[in-house]
Amino acid sequence: MQSFFQIINEEGKTGLRLVPGEGGKASYTQNEIVDYLTAHQVPFNLVDLCKAINTATTEVVIPLCHQRCHPISEEMQVQLDEEKMTAVVRFYAPSNDGGKLEKRDIIRSLHYRNITFGVDEAKIDQFLETRCYNQDIIIAKGIEPIQGEDSWIEYFFNTNLKARPTLLPDGSVDFHNLNIINHCKEGDLLAKLHPAKNGKEGRDVLGNFIKPREVKHVILRHGRNVAVTENHTELHSEVNGHVTLVEGKVFVSDVMVVENVDNSTGNIEYEGNVQVNGTVRSHFSIHAKGNIEVRGVVEGAELIADGNITIARGMNGMNHGVLKAGGNIIAHFIENAEVEAKGYVESGSIVHSNVMAGTEIHVGSEKGFIAGGHVCATSLVDVKTLGSELGVNTVVEIGVNPAIKKQYHDLKQQIGVDMKTIQQATPLLTAAKQKIRAGIKLAPEQVKHVQELSNVVTHLQKEIEADTKKMDELEELLSVGSEAQVVVHDKAYPGTKIVITDVSKILKQTVHYCRFVKAKGDVMTIGM
Repeated sequence: MQSFFQIINEEGKTGLRLVPGEGGKASYTQNEIVDYLTAHQVPFNLVDLCKAINTATTEVVIPLCHQRCHPISEEMQVQLDEEKMTAVVRFYAPSNDGGKLEKRDIIRSLHYRNITFGVDEAKIDQFLETRCYNQDIIIAKGIEPIQGEDSWIEYFFNTNLKARPTLLPDGSVDFHNLNIINHCKEGDLLAKLHPAKNGKEGRDVLGNFIKPREVKHVILRHGRNVAVTENHTELHSEVNGHVTLVEGKVFVSDVMVVENVDNSTGNIEYEGNVQVNGTVRSHFSIHAKGNIEVRGVVEGAELIADGNITIARGMNGMNHGVLKAGGNIIAHFIENAEVEAKGYVESGSIVHSNVMAGTEIHVGSEKGFIAGGHVCATSLVDVKTLGSELGVNTVVEIGVNPAIKKQYHDLKQQIGVDMKTIQQATPLLTAAKQKIRAGIKLAPEQVKHVQELSNVVTHLQKEIEADTKKMDELEELLSVGSEAQVVVHDKAYPGTKIVITDVSKILKQTVHYCRFVKAKGDVMTIGM
């Protein structure tokens, strides 16, 4: 049962009908009734009325005055929310002798209040059917604007790098491996622009259009070594290197520049070139796909480059330093280090180091000495002073190492074995192909055997191709070794060992301005 109140006009008196609803729960309030009676100029005693309202639990008619009041028609009150997006209507029952609203009356009343959009006529029809009073009914709703989306950029690399040491399981701190570089390779996707999406207008119940907020547009900004797609929505790296974001701009460089390699940088692994303006501290490492240039000193560190290594002020390896280059190595001095270059090595001095060069070793400064350790080159060691007056153990080796000869002959023998295997397998494979062409069906085990044999032949053919290429490389080394020499521009001290290919000689006395070559199956000294 619905809850409502109603004016009852009778001869010589007026009363107020209260219908509290189920359980005495009313949908009206005391203040609402007082305001309604006051608005319609119906006399009443406030104290008696309030007492009666508060005590009414079932339907009751409360006397108001001893006179018949004028008829009161069915009416409605309308409230708008602050944004004018919702209109709420509340209907009031007519007096027992009052008129009722029709649908056109309700719509006209709404239009009078300029409520023209989003009117829910089904709610009006429902009210006209049920005449449910003193209930808040949402009679009209606007449409909220659909907000658009700002354009934004998705970055495919870490844009907030911080050099933080790693806490190791044993509680110690690893300062050597810090994540401070965003590596990238040629063709890598670096950034993607997600375009803005415009919003859609809304309308309030008064029919006013509500515009969505303006969306923000951003663009992809980039520097050198970065390619942008035709539709300007993606950035790709043009080189192997590292990518950074500076003030909203994407930069790619194939040269990584640092002041020092120490706890502030950690170890460096880089796809391009690395330039160190200062010092590479002991126990740190640089691995680069390109060149490494150090403008200061390298301590007991590890430098490995696919290209060249250049050290302006030299290397003190402290007996654990390593230099390894796919190209050449140039250093002001080399001390107590392991050095290997596929190209040449050039230094002002080499002390107590093991140095291997694919071609030549030049030690040509004003002092230009090799003292202690083992230096090895394929074609030439060119030095001013070799060994020392103290007789430290110094070995100079040139030409082809016997191990290379053995490797050459082993490869030649292996190629012969592989070719023989292929020759034996070929007739069997040929016969199997002929049977298949003739429509002869092979047994499953025969098919399996033929497939395995075919795979073996294919594998051996690739092995022969690779071994032949390696033999060609070794042949070049063998041809160079026959003309290898050690050139001394000042003096070579006693105790120095000269090794040329498979023969050697230990100097018994100091020799000056000479060359050491292989002749007549021995190491010969030739004056210059």
